[in-house]
Amino acid sequence: MAEETGPWLVVGLGNPGRQYAGNRHNVGFLVADLLVGRLGARFGRHKRAMAEVAEGRSGLGGPRLVLVKPLTYMNLSGAAVAGLAQFYKVPPARVVAVYDELDIPYGQVRVKFGGGEGGHNGLRSMTKSLGTKEYARVRFGIGRPPARRDPADFVLSDFGTVERKELDFLVDRAADVVESVVLRGVEPTQNLYHGA
Repeated sequence: MAEETGPWLVVGLGNPGRQYAGNRHNVGFLVADLLVGRLGARFGRHKRAMAEVAEGRSGLGGPRLVLVKPLTYMNLSGAAVAGLAQFYKVPPARVVAVYDELDIPYGQVRVKFGGGEGGHNGLRSMTKSLGTKEYARVRFGIGRPPARRDPADFVLSDFGTVERKELDFLVDRAADVVESVVLRGVEPTQNLYHGA
């Protein structure tokens, strides 16, 4: 059945352009970049969508992954995701969004299936374009901004000096979580990683 053997679409959410590269809002891109290295693949522009795409297999004989970094701005990510899901014949249940989450303390990675967007414009765009909330989410905690700092300004600022000391390790862990979702499923991944 195609539902069991088809590819997975793993979407790292972020904003294109060098000026955004180190922003908290771009942690999805950081995880996608690490995963593409693990696959031994390279990102290239897709002919049918405003996105960089790479393909490869996860683990030894694992399922095929289509890694995606939308090249639209965050608020418009959904059109590229929906177009690629259609192109690769990936149902929403096999789509994984990787993104920054204000409501989770810095460095914690949480997984869920479906649910709301929590004010995240990239997710809101994906939900609207896919026509459903029923897709997996890997949520990288960035924590709340300090008192009186605008959350919009906070997510578009770079990780702080102390945060950067742990960032590579945490991005690596988030990539492990994505691979676990693909290989094991959401619930087993929650059991494995949520207590850690």
